[in-house]
Amino acid sequence: MLDKFREAKQAEIDSLRKDFIEGRVPAMYQGERPSFVDAIRAKGPGAVIAEFKPSSPSLGVIRENANPLDFADIYAKNGAAAISVLTEHVYFGGHPDSLFLMTGPGLPLLRKDFIFDPLQVAMTASSPASAVLLIARMFGSAKELKQMVDLARMPGLAPVVEIFDQADLDTAREAGADIIQVNNRDLDTLTTTLDQSRKFIRQKRDNELWISASGVSTRAQVEEMAALGFDAVLIGTSLMQAKNPGQTLAELAGIA
Repeated sequence: MLDKFREAKQAEIDSLRKDFIEGRVPAMYQGERPSFVDAIRAKGPGAVIAEFKPSSPSLGVIRENANPLDFADIYAKNGAAAISVLTEHVYFGGHPDSLFLMTGPGLPLLRKDFIFDPLQVAMTASSPASAVLLIARMFGSAKELKQMVDLARMPGLAPVVEIFDQADLDTAREAGADIIQVNNRDLDTLTTTLDQSRKFIRQKRDNELWISASGVSTRAQVEEMAALGFDAVLIGTSLMQAKNPGQTLAELAGIA
């Protein structure tokens, strides 16, 4: 599955490289980047990172004509600590422009995409994103991942390193990651189980911030993940499918 996503990003990377060779380097964003870590800690444990995700490989189109401006306001008003913004177009229906469209309420934005080239980090740094997702297993070694972690930190981006198994966690730590996101989805079957988070949280260290992603859809699950030690949960599908996303989020965040 990740190989398919990597292939889908190649045209974008080729375009970025062409621009770079021709001297068109994206300027670094000069506006404020709200602290992703501070926002999570202020509402954690169990802070909700609300995701804007119009489509997914497992479900297809989740919400027709989803407006990022509307969802930014809804999420900000109903207890989200931060917003995860899908910017991958082919499989998730996202666009990097959504990062600019969703800045209004002032919540930190996590750019969620398949980032494995330094120019993608540079592109992210030219946006208002406060954090960027790096998937551990998309890199050939901990050294390669560390280069991207360090590169992200230079302009003030928080590198969120996603893991699926023990090897990923070992790689993330060797690369110096201190924000660990456990993905509860099986990449082969696309099914989810919170047992993934229940297993890995036992290895959390004091200086780390941990996020449980995929498969969380009830307040009871949010409370369980918080009790286990997760600083945040990332919730997308159940919010994007909800008839009233604001009310659903408020319930998940425990403020309804």
